[in-house]
Amino acid sequence: MLKAHKYSVGQTVRYTSGPFGRFGASGSFKVIKLLPLEGDEHQYRIKSAGEAFERVAKESQLDRDR
Repeated sequence: MLKAHKYSVGQTVRYTSGPFGRFGASGSFKVIKLLPLEGDEHQYRIKSAGEAFERVAKESQLDRDR
């Protein structure tokens, strides 16, 4: 059975780029688009208000914004 995406378009999430990510890459992001599975993990296109570009994040890099 296919697992559903945990987050939805328009939702605000916390992004953590992981131990090897660039400094300043973490914070509040908005989900722009749901992407297909990469391996066994869903991916998302996310955007920060403070950045001109969008980035792709795996579900394990995201958390509900508090």
